Amino acid sequence: MAKTKTLFSCTECGGQAPKWQGQCPHCGAWNTLVESVAAPAPTRFENVAGTRSVVTPLAKVTPRAVSRIATGIDEFDRVLGDGLVPGGVILLGGDPGIGKSTLLLQAGAALGARHRTLYVTGEESAEQIALRAARLGLVDAPIELLAEVQLEAIIAAIGAAAPEIVVIDSIQTLYTEALASAPGSVAQVRECAAQLTRLAKQRGIVVIFVGHVTKEGAIAGPRVLEHIVDTVLYFEGDAHSSFRLVRAMKNRFGAANELGVFAMTERGLRGVANPSALFLSQHAEGVPGSVVMATLEGSRPLLVEVQALVDAAPGGMPRRLAVGLDAQRLALLLAVLHRHGGVDTSGYDVFVNAVGGVRIAEPAADLAVMLSIYSSLRNKILPNKSLVFGEVGLAGEIRPVQRGQERLREAAKLGFVHALIPRANQPRHPIDGIAVTAVTRIDEALQFV
Repeated sequence: MAKTKTLFSCTECGGQAPKWQGQCPHCGAWNTLVESVAAPAPTRFENVAGTRSVVTPLAKVTPRAVSRIATGIDEFDRVLGDGLVPGGVILLGGDPGIGKSTLLLQAGAALGARHRTLYVTGEESAEQIALRAARLGLVDAPIELLAEVQLEAIIAAIGAAAPEIVVIDSIQTLYTEALASAPGSVAQVRECAAQLTRLAKQRGIVVIFVGHVTKEGAIAGPRVLEHIVDTVLYFEGDAHSSFRLVRAMKNRFGAANELGVFAMTERGLRGVANPSALFLSQHAEGVPGSVVMATLEGSRPLLVEVQALVDAAPGGMPRRLAVGLDAQRLALLLAVLHRHGGVDTSGYDVFVNAVGGVRIAEPAADLAVMLSIYSSLRNKILPNKSLVFGEVGLAGEIRPVQRGQERLREAAKLGFVHALIPRANQPRHPIDGIAVTAVTRIDEALQFV
């Protein structure tokens, strides 16, 4: 009789080793290798299930038209790509108390009227969920609750209830009896997520995971967790502000980097119909150092106010600080402003802020940042109701940005009457209500202030 082949698996990271040793060679944990039976290797032309693999040409594969499931929350649907997809797995991460459970309870209550929804809570009891529902005015919501953390019991409950949508709050609280490690460990999170994902694909169930985040802001657990799921959403927001942002970092069924804007109220989260108004300060008249720019968040153009403060540096040690913008990009723009614009800021502190807590990563903010610095330094005010966008090159040229006309239309809709843009973004036909000034060099842009 052939001898059974064994190997040693790490209970922390799931890595495997052919023989026992005190330290895991993959994650470095001590005394975590346990003996397990190795799965039989498949034959050359068969997979693990014993079925023969078939190669299919791409041209002969007919894609199926998938109907989306609307959550009833417009901003949430926007981030998801017009709704949920049957069989899709979604991971929602965010800081503690930011509103993840509130959003999913509201979405589950709206979905429960049309689709059977199961809310699995591992952090709270059913009574605590009921208290939150009462506060949100969702006492009679058609949603089913399950307070359970054992994976096998959850899978059995899903099989008995046959829901269409399952919310797991949170994936770090689950554990499976097949592993001896504690709940929340790398091996437990990976195995529980993999089994629930497999179940979702087999039965066409929508599964939504709530994920904890580390102090750095990344989702806790193995990185493979983000690779397993179809959609990764991050809940962002300032603890001192009532506004929340849901950003799609990965989406197999829609556009990545899409943004949903919510306001936290006593009755829960409410979608914001005009998010540009959140990021624009209500000045009675123009002030030095203030410039409004148009940025893109996924498919949505947003108008954001960029503020700069330039002041003499005491002691000859100037500081550079950027909030909501790339600090290294700020240093680059100051060097270009000095070399090609003749504006020296070496003896000044420079502080730049994107109003409203929004984070701007695209280079379309370059021209707005540069003009806000120049405006503050020279104590000059831009023309009232003016919009600025454009990328600045190291040679002092103003480069075009994508989807410039959509940015201009959004500005015109909100009452802006002037726009300073790259010449390559100048529209072929005038846009009603807004006058466009196109520039190619920094010195031309500085004359606009």
